[in-house]
Amino acid sequence: MTIQRNPTRGVQIGSITVGNNHPIAVQSMTATKTQNIDATVAQAEALREQGAGVVRIAVDSDKDAEALAEIRKQTTANLAVDLQENFRLAEKVAPYVDKIRYNPGHLYHHQRDKPWQDKVRFIIDQAKEHDCAIRIGVNCGSMDPAKKEMYDPADSITPMIESAREHCELVDSLDFTRYVVSLKDSDPRKVIEVNKRFAELRPDVPLHLGVTEAGMPPDGIVKTRIAFEQLIGKGIGDTVRVSLTLPNDRKPEEIDAGRSIVQDIYSGRVRSVVVFDDSSLNIISCPSCSRVENEAFIELAASVKEMTEYAKNHAITIAVMGCRVNGPGETDDADLGLWCGPAKVNLKRGTEALGAFGYDEILPKLKQELDDLIARKG
Repeated sequence: MTIQRNPTRGVQIGSITVGNNHPIAVQSMTATKTQNIDATVAQAEALREQGAGVVRIAVDSDKDAEALAEIRKQTTANLAVDLQENFRLAEKVAPYVDKIRYNPGHLYHHQRDKPWQDKVRFIIDQAKEHDCAIRIGVNCGSMDPAKKEMYDPADSITPMIESAREHCELVDSLDFTRYVVSLKDSDPRKVIEVNKRFAELRPDVPLHLGVTEAGMPPDGIVKTRIAFEQLIGKGIGDTVRVSLTLPNDRKPEEIDAGRSIVQDIYSGRVRSVVVFDDSSLNIISCPSCSRVENEAFIELAASVKEMTEYAKNHAITIAVMGCRVNGPGETDDADLGLWCGPAKVNLKRGTEALGAFGYDEILPKLKQELDDLIARKG
């Protein structure tokens, strides 16, 4: 397949460059606890050896940042760090990474009286000083509430685009262009639309593609493939992540999946027309990462898939999320949602919280809600 890539600028991330017609880089994220230095180094190296162009690590605390400094000494992977909710950690992680990812929707969590523009300036100053690239990572499940209120509640795409646009404009004004943008959703159709629209608006900005909470293989790979085929096939996308719910020792499979999808697209091994079946069950689950507070989440996701097989012909969405950071928000759009804590699993019906239950008692509760939902839909 002959693909005319979007004319994005090149952005250096450690030893690789994304954009400007460079090969599409495949990324992944460590699922180990960051403070477990040996395990995190081992996983970063396993991902690098499998072909990961960038390996992302979550840093949520000062202790995580201290561990990162040691991890940096022991791996040659190009490292990115996910700031999550604490923008101030940029100062402590920038010396040890090649890229910093911040989420515009998370900037309001700390120092609420401080304008978000000042927080971004702080992050960019650290990136300039320590030779880091930046990813502006916009996520449907963690939008700034003030931004969401500006638009129709049924429109989740425009606020994402507007958030990315205004952040790009601010970063540009700071004389910093070494950044990429990601716009992610768990629905491949929305991923396709939001990235197409943003690419038309800012064809110069390299795009990091991904379907967040794609779920378990093979379904998660299929969902991601659908989005990537429609975007990469049209020249949109410069680096990719396949987000799968996998045990730690299988995380390199994300790299295999990403490379395979990109190779297939360039070889013409794609579906000419992708049609979603809106009459079937849809289970979304987040990729296992270091923010997961109980690894039983992975087994739970598999058990949910097995238990709900009987409902496969019903148009119902069930979301299974592994942590408190994105779980509460990213289950809002599902008919039924589970977000997992250290000892309890929080059950939701849409935006309504139904209670927290032990890992050994959540499946019957979920089944009861699913049966009631099927009965109501008739």
